Amino acid sequence: MSAQPETPRDRRMPGIPHTINAIADALDGPDSTRFKAEVLAAEEASVPGVMRRWWKTAMINRVPEAARSRANAERGNSLLSVDDLIARINIA
Repeated sequence: MSAQPETPRDRRMPGIPHTINAIADALDGPDSTRFKAEVLAAEEASVPGVMRRWWKTAMINRVPEAARSRANAERGNSLLSVDDLIARINIA
């Protein structure tokens, strides 16, 4: 019997494309609605900033531990740093 080397599992989340539709699709219902309203109401120069802010929210929401981390933060225990949370997603 030969032992196969164990390869570490890549826990990074795939990136969300930087498009209005992709960001809106990645957000949940109420956030998607707010994002669309903000991006449609934004002046041309402000659109990239609105997109970046909501893209970050959508990426962090995809991390499996995000909901647990928020609940722990509300209780003040078992906190996960933002750096640790971001390290688990692919922001390429």
